[in-house]
Amino acid sequence: MSDSPYVIEVTSDNYQQVVIQGSMQVPVLVDFWAEWCQPCKMLMPLLSKLADEYQGKFIVAKINTEQQQELAAQFGIRSIPTVKLFKDGQPVDEFAGALPEAQIKEFLDKHIARESDNLVAAAQQYLLQGDADSALKILNQALQQDPANHNIKVGLAQTYAAVGQADQATEILDALPPDMLEDPQVSGLRGHLFFDTIVSQAPPADELDARLTADENDSEARYLLAAHAVTHQNYQAALDELLKLMRKDRQYGDDAARKALITLFSLLGDDPLVPHYRSKMMSLIY
Repeated sequence: MSDSPYVIEVTSDNYQQVVIQGSMQVPVLVDFWAEWCQPCKMLMPLLSKLADEYQGKFIVAKINTEQQQELAAQFGIRSIPTVKLFKDGQPVDEFAGALPEAQIKEFLDKHIARESDNLVAAAQQYLLQGDADSALKILNQALQQDPANHNIKVGLAQTYAAVGQADQATEILDALPPDMLEDPQVSGLRGHLFFDTIVSQAPPADELDARLTADENDSEARYLLAAHAVTHQNYQAALDELLKLMRKDRQYGDDAARKALITLFSLLGDDPLVPHYRSKMMSLIY
């Protein structure tokens, strides 16, 4: 058992204090284990080592599933080791099995604040004020200090996107770890960049509108108008145009309308428009 001050044995008596109340202050990594479990014994020293390295930025709470069966049952633990991360009194993430140290650090770094995140926040303030040069300077400084912090790279991509350097922003996002590509902030930014790139190579919206008025079957004009609508945050108009294009000309651009709709759904996240238009899109597919 670890002698680390950041590793605590948890029972039903101190669970509320250590895990629930404790996670209001710092993340708490709850490790469900048992004496007979060899992978648990492989994982245990790694978690203790990381807890010491992070110097109190998170706490390890160890729950022996044989001795604390009620707690194990409460969380539906069916295999061990299972590790759940708590923040603000709630489980927010988990992993199973004895992961390598590098993967555990990646898991932790998604949830634990880093000093370089303060620089990212400062850069965002500059960007909101329209000072992209200062934002880029701070972000590049942060990247030198903490190159493993992917939040800095997302901030750089946002800044490059804001100043119209879509290719550079896309290159940064494409180099992120696969699990980060599903992050709503990242997927939303990728969606904006997708439509920004289309518009950067398209004729003006009024010219496209005139083309579509002259020929309602001008699929290219309809597709490009939808992209213009996205860049002006007129999302419902964009959805309507893409849905109409999908209905009239599925062959255009190798099913470009459907692909653009999916990208727009990702950009919009939990917007109420998404389930409504996703249902309409699916009715055209099946």
